[in-house]
Amino acid sequence: MPAGPPAEPIGAAAAPQNPLAIVRSRGYVSVLVLSALLGVPISAGAFGFLALVSELQSLVYTDLPKGLGFHGTPDWWAIPPLAVAGVLVALTIRYLPGEGGHRPAEGLKTGGTPSFATVPGVAIAAITSLSLGVVLGPEAPLIALGGGLAVGVARLLKRGAPPSSVAVIGAAGSFAAISELLGSPLVGAFLLMEASGVGGPMMGVLLVPGLLSSGIGSLIFTGLGSWTGLGTYSLALNQAPPAGRPTLGEFGWALVVGVLAALLGEAIRRSALAMQDLVDRHRLPLTVLAGLVVGVTALVYAELTDRPVTGVLFSGQDALGPLLDGSAGYTAATLVALLVCKSLAYSVSMSAFRGGPVFPAVFTGAAGGLALSHLPGLGTTAGFAMGMGAMAVAMLKLPLTSVMLASLLLGADGLTVMPLVIVAVVVAYVGTLRLARLPGAPPPGARPGPAAPPA
Repeated sequence: MPAGPPAEPIGAAAAPQNPLAIVRSRGYVSVLVLSALLGVPISAGAFGFLALVSELQSLVYTDLPKGLGFHGTPDWWAIPPLAVAGVLVALTIRYLPGEGGHRPAEGLKTGGTPSFATVPGVAIAAITSLSLGVVLGPEAPLIALGGGLAVGVARLLKRGAPPSSVAVIGAAGSFAAISELLGSPLVGAFLLMEASGVGGPMMGVLLVPGLLSSGIGSLIFTGLGSWTGLGTYSLALNQAPPAGRPTLGEFGWALVVGVLAALLGEAIRRSALAMQDLVDRHRLPLTVLAGLVVGVTALVYAELTDRPVTGVLFSGQDALGPLLDGSAGYTAATLVALLVCKSLAYSVSMSAFRGGPVFPAVFTGAAGGLALSHLPGLGTTAGFAMGMGAMAVAMLKLPLTSVMLASLLLGADGLTVMPLVIVAVVVAYVGTLRLARLPGAPPPGARPGPAAPPA
């Protein structure tokens, strides 16, 4: 791979760079070509990853209980697999490089150049967590796996390549891996753009290889889904209930949804971070215990509502469409029970396991929005969309991605309710930032320590 742009890491402010000069360089063309080529195998690998997780979920929660003679899956069935997940994930975090990937309780992080050495640990921890019922999503592991594989190939082809070229190619690998996961390559691009903090005149230079790889990856996802008959594993919703033009009352509800999402999101995050510190000190037993708590929480939901435990388990990506389609069959009490149990399982999962925070946040917000739509003045589709966007921004702190994700998923109806989604997202975003603890601030109620002696 020929020399690329100057060898500063992405986001470095050491010296101004000329975007036009970089785009005209031979190295940049080589980065584009390699990004396009890598988009094919990495997106195919991401498709295989998602297909494997889906098949293992079906094997563990449908085929295995049937093979053992049960008529359907018992409500208690999730508890043993989640305990096993605790053992396997704890051992992976402890003994393999990279600690199984980033910690979901700390948000969606994409900064820095991915490492190829972390790929095995990330893959094992993610497949184990996602397949056995942990309430986390596949997007963060796919970002790490796609970036790590792309970096490995780049360094194999050209030893001593400039760090900036390797970083851009790694980002392109991440783009390809989630190209179709969020329903559109454009949503994935905004997600990575906001999460990485790339900006300024260099933004387009750095994102174009990723967009190219993402577009190719989306084609590969679509082609493989059609060829194999497995679908694309893309977040998609069927026809939503018709949404009328936003009313003044619904704008009032947007303020309420934003405030409630900020409060709930901060409660989930703080609980997960507090438990994470404890789990880190006793990794194996407390990861197993976390798995048991998730299983018991799903069991409690099933017993209270007479609905399957899968409403609480897993990321919620596949359950989002059925939740909207069957919303008329959910009472307000059932939706509140789903919101509480999913939030608890989500927080516990983030504290101990590995995966992404996006889809559980979206599903939790959708359930909350549907629960509020049982009250006067708020339509089903508007509540659903506002809940998704507000909880997404409360957990991710990515406002543009949250608005796009909540609006584009619903097609024409999503565009109709987009003004409401924007208001809910902005209120939730500002509320989340106001509630967040400042870096280095002591927890509430902590006594100040002794004053430092003068220098």
